[in-house]
Amino acid sequence: MFKILKSLSKSLTGHKPATEVKKPVETPKGGVLNQVAKGNAAPAAPAKVQTPEELCEITPKMSKDEVRAQLKLLYRRFNRSASSLDAKVRGEAETMLNAIVDVREKHFGEI
Repeated sequence: MFKILKSLSKSLTGHKPATEVKKPVETPKGGVLNQVAKGNAAPAAPAKVQTPEELCEITPKMSKDEVRAQLKLLYRRFNRSASSLDAKVRGEAETMLNAIVDVREKHFGEI
């Protein structure tokens, strides 16, 4: 709310904030592209692939009722996110919904 009022007051008064002078970013000797070509750049860590059970936080010690309750909770949470306007949230929700279906089919049979 405060940001909106502040923005409105600036637009009505006509005052514009002074722009900052940005300092150029210094690149290491030879530039980033030369370091990558030489192999000096840090290697990217491989992403750990999680199983559907790990994504849904299902453990082998859980009973059928506990698994069902956990899947129900996750489904409610991520089904709402599946219609989000944010592509990242929507993609995460789609991944989780697929994991929920996989776990449900594994534990309770075909849908």
